Amino acid sequence: MASPTRSGWTIFVLCSLLLVFAATASADISQEQREKTYKQLEIFSNVLSILQENYVEEIDTQKAVDGAIQGLLLTLDPHSSYLKPEELKDLQEETGGSFSGIGIEITIKDGILTVVSPIEGTPADEAGIKANDLIVEIDGQKTKDMSSDEAIKRLRGTRGSKVNITIQREGENQLRPMTLVRDVIPIHSVKASFLTPGFAYFRVTNFQSHTTRDFKKELLSLQKKQNIRGLILDLRNNPGGLLNQAVSVSDIFLRKGTIVSTKGRTEDQNMVFQAHSTADDAGMPIVVLINEGSASASEIVAGAIQDHKRGVIVGTRSFGKGSVQTIIPLPDGAGLRMTTARYYTPANRSIQALGINPDVEISAQESAKEDSPDGEQTLRETDLKNHIKDQKELPPPAMAIDPETKERLKNDPQLNTALNILKSLDLFSSYRKLQASR
Repeated sequence: MASPTRSGWTIFVLCSLLLVFAATASADISQEQREKTYKQLEIFSNVLSILQENYVEEIDTQKAVDGAIQGLLLTLDPHSSYLKPEELKDLQEETGGSFSGIGIEITIKDGILTVVSPIEGTPADEAGIKANDLIVEIDGQKTKDMSSDEAIKRLRGTRGSKVNITIQREGENQLRPMTLVRDVIPIHSVKASFLTPGFAYFRVTNFQSHTTRDFKKELLSLQKKQNIRGLILDLRNNPGGLLNQAVSVSDIFLRKGTIVSTKGRTEDQNMVFQAHSTADDAGMPIVVLINEGSASASEIVAGAIQDHKRGVIVGTRSFGKGSVQTIIPLPDGAGLRMTTARYYTPANRSIQALGINPDVEISAQESAKEDSPDGEQTLRETDLKNHIKDQKELPPPAMAIDPETKERLKNDPQLNTALNILKSLDLFSSYRKLQASR
C-alpha cells in the first residue's frame, strides 16, 4: 500500500486537476465531454499512484507532475508550454530588454527544434546561424522530443560560458558543430539611418516594451536632419514580440482602420485593434522588407500595411506564426503559456501557417549586378577609345550613394530592390504634385 503521504499527494493532484476543470464548467462543454474528462483524470491519478507504489525507484512526484503538464501542452501546439518559475522570470526579462544567451528565437517545427531567426549582432548571428536551421544537439544532448522551453534553458547561461550545438542546414549533408560563447543580449530593437539623402532605413529586430518609443525617437531625430521622402522598414529575421508594440508601430503609418484582430473560442478573446489619426503620423511612402524569419508581431505590421495598401512588401514569404499566446501566472510562481486565439489581418486573412506573401518577391541570393542580362559587361561611350569628351562635367547625382552603402546594396538585393521602389514612388509622387499644380 502507498504511504499516507503519497496517497494524500495523489488525491491532492487529482483534486487540483478537477478544480481546474470545474473552473471551465461555464464553457461550452457537453455533459458527455465533461464526464469523459473526469474519467481520464481518474486514470491519471491511478497511474501516478501505481508508479508511486511499484516503480523500481522512488518517484519524484513534483517532477512527474511537471512532466505530465508539459506533455499535455506539447500535444496542443508548439507555442503552448508550462513555464517553471525561473523560465517565467527569463521570459519577463527578455520582453523587458535583455537576457544572457546566444541570441536566437526557436520553435518546434514538425517535431524538430528549428531556428526562427537569430537576433542581429548576437553570438548566434555572428556564428552564421540562419532561419530554418535545425538544432539537432545541444551540449551532446539530442533535441528530438525536447520542448522549446527546455532548449531555451539549455542555450541560456552566464555570460562567457560556452555552449556546443549541432546544426543541420537544408541542402547540406554534413552537420555543422558550433561552439558559441554566451553573452548578455541587450535588445536594442530599433536602428535607423539614411541610406541616401531623403531615404531612411529603419531596422526593427523584435518588438519589446520600448520599441514604439524608440522608433518615434529615431524618426524624429532623422526628420530634424532632413526631410524623409521615403522609408524602408526592415522586419527581416524579426521573430516578433509584444502585440501592443506591433499595433502601435503600425499606427505610426496608418490613420484609420483595423490593424489586426484576434479570434478565439471565447468572447473575451475576440478583439479588434484600430489605427488612430495623430499629428505625428508618418505619411511618407514606405517599403517593408520581410523574409522567412519574420514572424508573429512583424507579420502583423506587414499584413496591416499591405491590406491598407499603405506600402509595398518586398522579400520572401514570412514565417506564418499567427497565434496568440496568453501567459497565466500560477500560484507557485510558474506560468502557463497557452494559445488562446489567432491573428487576422485587416482583410480578415489568417496569418497562421500561411504567413504574409510579399508584393514583390525576391530572394536574398539573387544578385544585384550592373552587368547586362547575358552576363557580359555593359559598354558605354566613355569606354570607347578616343571618345569625345563633353566640355562640361556631369553634376553629381541628386541621390548620390556613398561607397559603403553601394557595397551594402550590392550584397543585399532585397534592400536594393526596396530602395529602387522607394525612388520610383517618390518620382511618381512628385509627378502627381506637378500635374495637380498645373
